[in-house]
Amino acid sequence: MPGDAAKEREVESIASALLSFAYQLFQPGFWPGDWAWATSMAGALIGLFPVGTAVAVALMRKFTGNRYHGGALAALGVLGLVGILLLPWLLAAGVSSVFRAAFAGENTGLSNAELAALHQDYGIGAQTEYLGGGRNVYETLFYPSDSVLTYGLYLVFLVGLPVLTLLAIMLLGRIALRRGPKWPGRLLWVPFVVYVIVSAGVEANVAVHLWLGFLPVIVLGVIPVSLVGPPSWSTIENSDKRPEPRPEPPQQPVHLNPREPEAAPPPAPAKQYAPTSVAPAPEPEPTALAEEPPAELAATPGPVPVPPGSSTAGSSRFRRVRRLGHGGFGTVWQAVDTQLGRTVALKIAHAPDRDTEERMQREARALAALSHPNCVRVYDLVAEPDGLALVMEYLEGQPLAEIVDNGGPLDDVAAGRLWATMASALAAAHSKGVLHRDIKPSNIIVDPMGVAHLIDFGIARSRGDSKLTATGMMVGTPDYVAPETAAGAPASPASDAWQLAATVSYALTGQPPRGTRETPMAALMAAARAEAPTHLPRQSVHARLLAASLDQQPRNRPTLNVVYREVEGWLSRAGTSTDGPVTKLVPRQQTEGGPHHDGGNARPVR
Repeated sequence: MPGDAAKEREVESIASALLSFAYQLFQPGFWPGDWAWATSMAGALIGLFPVGTAVAVALMRKFTGNRYHGGALAALGVLGLVGILLLPWLLAAGVSSVFRAAFAGENTGLSNAELAALHQDYGIGAQTEYLGGGRNVYETLFYPSDSVLTYGLYLVFLVGLPVLTLLAIMLLGRIALRRGPKWPGRLLWVPFVVYVIVSAGVEANVAVHLWLGFLPVIVLGVIPVSLVGPPSWSTIENSDKRPEPRPEPPQQPVHLNPREPEAAPPPAPAKQYAPTSVAPAPEPEPTALAEEPPAELAATPGPVPVPPGSSTAGSSRFRRVRRLGHGGFGTVWQAVDTQLGRTVALKIAHAPDRDTEERMQREARALAALSHPNCVRVYDLVAEPDGLALVMEYLEGQPLAEIVDNGGPLDDVAAGRLWATMASALAAAHSKGVLHRDIKPSNIIVDPMGVAHLIDFGIARSRGDSKLTATGMMVGTPDYVAPETAAGAPASPASDAWQLAATVSYALTGQPPRGTRETPMAALMAAARAEAPTHLPRQSVHARLLAASLDQQPRNRPTLNVVYREVEGWLSRAGTSTDGPVTKLVPRQQTEGGPHHDGGNARPVR
């Protein structure tokens, strides 16, 4: 039809212009001919379209994240269809048509000088015949008429080069789709497969030279696509509409008045090692503390609500069994609540000054705001004869630090479960306005069932906190402190995420991510200088996510919810889940050792 003929002439005109431009760029005068190598240059120019498509996809994801529906999905499909199939196919077919027209003596759109050069012979006959007088790809591959050697060469160039190019296209797609599902990559490499099929009508020698230029450009296209970078973790999280991990059970009020009987704790969740209890006492009226918003409580410590003379006269409802730990801040005892008949951990401060009271009040309020199966629970805040005491859930188990030191690093599955459960616990704390600020291996207790619990919220966020507490203890442990907090910046959820990632890295390697230093001050200086981690688990499947979570810039780190989803997804693909033990079961004879403490923070460990 006249319209179709006009379109073909338009395509040939564009292809001849492309050839002329390529001829001006690259025309070496050696075998098999300057126009043959100009065709390879034309293939390189055509290869810019798929590279540009991958760059456009990477740029689009900067704003859409992983939102693959509606307009975003349609845009991705159009980009793949136009940039990887339609334009390369039209140009390749047009270049082949120009050479066929030159061989037939028809109008090509090339200048007279270019046509004269096209008729030159470089040892294999005139280039017009070499490029326009042979058979197409389909005929060459499926109806061979050449020698075995010649057919083998055609097989290498016409099958091997497209296969290598396909792998490069898939790599471009994976880079453009970083931090997201890989299935949208099909919208990039499937059009390329179609392009390879529909371009079977191109002259075989033309196709060979087009592939020789096309493949290197696709491989080099990895550089600009990588430079665009992935979307930020916040963009990804905003685009992901999946529900939050582990919905929290209803919050229980915390009773801070030692004169009132205490209600029994809620039933322990699955696989939670809970203290023993007796029948619950009548539930008292909630105190004003329990009615305040949790986030505000954690941020605003007030006076300790212990009535004068309640327990200071020498009596105590808690019978102490044995000391579990002792440090600069206080002592932790295993005790029995004589009123409720259950075993608890009693954390007693050494110095009953105002700063100590505020710290214990802060820890009580922080834990009162939380109700998560992987966070230690607080029951009460009482005045004991020898100081203010925090009554906590008693956990049998061992610190993660001791488990790794004695048994060696964890495997990827155990570390993944550890990371997912602790990320869920911290995300729950952050949703209540509570920052932990001292996540480290010794602050994670693994019970005999292999379930990890986060303990010691003693330096949870509060207004007016400084780098040092009243007792001289640093806020955070230098080996596991985030770079920005070591440099004096306020703590944030991103700094908690950094500390958790550092703890997981330790679980996989047995060493802090920055290595060990001779003194705490040297470790603090290394953290403040934001020294790059040097002891990451290179062979672990979690290596890339750990590297991202330990980025020196807080804004570049994935959020804890993103970490949970990424690790949970990997565990699911590995045929397991986050519910299993993070280590092998701890034999009871190994859990009945002496007390354990670290850096002055006593542990309720047995």
